[in-house]
Amino acid sequence: MIDSCGHKSIPHVVIVKGNMSIEIGHEITKRFGVLIEKKIYGEELTDNEIQEITNVIITAKIPDFQLSAFLMAVYFQSMSIQEASTWTEELMLSGEIVDTGIISYPKIDRCSTGGVGDKSAFALMAIAACCGIAVPTLVGSYDGLIISDLDKISSIPGFDYKFDAKKFQKQLKKIGCCYYKQPENVTPVDGILYKIRRLIGMIPSVPLVTGSILGSKLSSGVDGVVVDVKWGNGSFVKDLEKAKQLGRMATRVFRTLNKKCIAVVTDANQPLGKTVGTWLEIEETIELLRGQGDAEMQDLIMRVGMELIRLAGVAGSTLSAKQLIVKKLSDGSALNKFKELIAEQGGDTSYIDNPEKYPKAKYSRKLSAQKRGYIHTVNASMIARGVSILSKKSDGTIDHMVGVSDIMKVGMQIKQGEPLIMIHYNDETNLEPALKYFRDAYRLAPKRPALNELIVERIA
Repeated sequence: MIDSCGHKSIPHVVIVKGNMSIEIGHEITKRFGVLIEKKIYGEELTDNEIQEITNVIITAKIPDFQLSAFLMAVYFQSMSIQEASTWTEELMLSGEIVDTGIISYPKIDRCSTGGVGDKSAFALMAIAACCGIAVPTLVGSYDGLIISDLDKISSIPGFDYKFDAKKFQKQLKKIGCCYYKQPENVTPVDGILYKIRRLIGMIPSVPLVTGSILGSKLSSGVDGVVVDVKWGNGSFVKDLEKAKQLGRMATRVFRTLNKKCIAVVTDANQPLGKTVGTWLEIEETIELLRGQGDAEMQDLIMRVGMELIRLAGVAGSTLSAKQLIVKKLSDGSALNKFKELIAEQGGDTSYIDNPEKYPKAKYSRKLSAQKRGYIHTVNASMIARGVSILSKKSDGTIDHMVGVSDIMKVGMQIKQGEPLIMIHYNDETNLEPALKYFRDAYRLAPKRPALNELIVERIA
């Protein structure tokens, strides 16, 4: 049987009496095992075999142990560019595709592998949209590390990111941007496999990450994408060489699929910006959209923003792209576009105009340095875990008021007793377990350390 996408469908038994159901189920799992074995031995899967794998995952009840075996085989043997391209396309074809063909201007998105404290997604979306670029952002609930971008933007009272594709299309055409939670029927095969990848430690697989991020972007109808590959202790990609491999695979896969792609490998070995939290990061975003705030975050927004604008063809050179971003920040256009996004999705924009009116945490205290010296490391993952503990309410929801601010960074000199971070919290019972992570995150030494470059490599 041939389905609407032109793929051969796999027999799937829902209810069959007698031994027939056992026989057919056995044939499916047996065939899946053959394909797993092929990948275990490092052989390249054909396009038809990859179609067969994705079809059987979505249509049949494959045991978790077989799915785990397949993921392990891909993790250790990787995929060729052709395999990864077909895999990415099949992930897209496994579910619904959002039709953005009614939008005539360039559709370019930015995606990131996630870094602690990275709030650049909101600023970059606003900048790109007010430069005449459509930014069709589908966001998975698992995006980001510990604190997701969906958690952050939902700290704005009234903001809604759950709606249907028609509203997504309408809003994208109207204001050029939309922040939309990815529905379960978009790239569903990836959703099935991602849950298992988390359980068995297979998140950092280069071809699987490539398929996850690019399959989702293909489903939103983009013409191109800028991939910000984070590496370091604040990202799930801990190894620099693996981050570079991911950037190279992403750009080559998207080109194979006749889409435009640029990748930048960026350092995430400490928190990005000066805050980690939900509302605290939105508040910092507002500051950045006013052309102020943390110099490192301003640099990241400028560098990635220039790539977005050039990929869209809005600016012909790096200089003109930079000048355009500076203009949109200085004249208030970028901040106004962010407010427009918030208003369209039901959020209260008075908090954007006056962020100081947002409720504050009951308590604030500093984490003091135990000795003098230079900060050598700030483990971003530990900072994120501490904030996650602080922000958990007894009912399981997130306390948007809490987090850390005024984060001291690598290379800074500090005296004994001076604050490394400021901690904002409501529940005193959460403080002590969080403090353990905060204390362990910092390492001081007498000599000034060498500093990492923020942008490690650009891959085109």
